[in-house]
Amino acid sequence: MSDSDLIKLYSERILTLAADIPFLDRLENPDATVKRRAPLCGSTVTVDLCVENGRISAFGQDVKACALGQAAASVVGAHIIGRTRSEIEATRDALLNMLKSDGPTPSPPFEGLEVLRPAQAYKNRHASIMLALEATLEAFDKAVSEAA
Repeated sequence: MSDSDLIKLYSERILTLAADIPFLDRLENPDATVKRRAPLCGSTVTVDLCVENGRISAFGQDVKACALGQAAASVVGAHIIGRTRSEIEATRDALLNMLKSDGPTPSPPFEGLEVLRPAQAYKNRHASIMLALEATLEAFDKAVSEAA
């Protein structure tokens, strides 16, 4: 990877997002907690959440990831409260499609994930980028199944 590639990949916007991740406090009494790890790089994201009436009502996360994974967690955290499982799943699928197939940017309110488009060429970073959404989906499912 050349220096210009690194500069492009870790743009100022990505670094700004990584430095300002919402909901970094873990929840005291979550409905579910899930920790996901990206095997290639070792990045981890732990998500705590509560679900009420089919929507996320409380959210906390512990993010130990590269700047790209942190930026993704930042965008997700900024918009996650009030979201349904289908919205989260659609965002996860759109982000993966954007990274792997140059698909469209995820729909609002998650359009800020567009900042990660330069990571398309760096397949070894995709797992870290996907962690926040994958952990959130898994925690959502766990919360709903445990409430039933």
